[in-house]
Amino acid sequence: MRPATSLARQVGWQRLVQRFAFRFLSNVVALFVASLVFGGIDHGGFWTLVLAGLVFSVVNAVVRPLVILLALPAVILTLGLALLLVNALMLWLTGQIVGSFEVSGFWTAVGGAVIVWLANTALEAILRPEANLSPPPGRGGA
Repeated sequence: MRPATSLARQVGWQRLVQRFAFRFLSNVVALFVASLVFGGIDHGGFWTLVLAGLVFSVVNAVVRPLVILLALPAVILTLGLALLLVNALMLWLTGQIVGSFEVSGFWTAVGGAVIVWLANTALEAILRPEANLSPPPGRGGA
């Protein structure tokens, strides 16, 4: 029984790593698109953009859930509109952490958050990383 449990854990970790890698690459592309649309989002070059994509992915995975939890009353009262401000805050925070990735201004951060969301949604719809994975162990695929 132990090998099956170990296999399930390995498949779980594999999916987690694949999802994070997809999010990371998707965020790099989305940040690039946002920098093309808004002149106030500036990166120093390709490697800065890659670093910003990595930091943005980690910030979204670690900090964002905590901020959403703290802002839950505002999220509920605004019917989710406050999530846009949370996303803008995550983009601004990425700019503060990565020195040569710059987000200048509140409205640039809000607009950049919208563009990043749109780009990530489009990439997810086109590439669908979950569709390429086999069903989890113990569940039959149809």
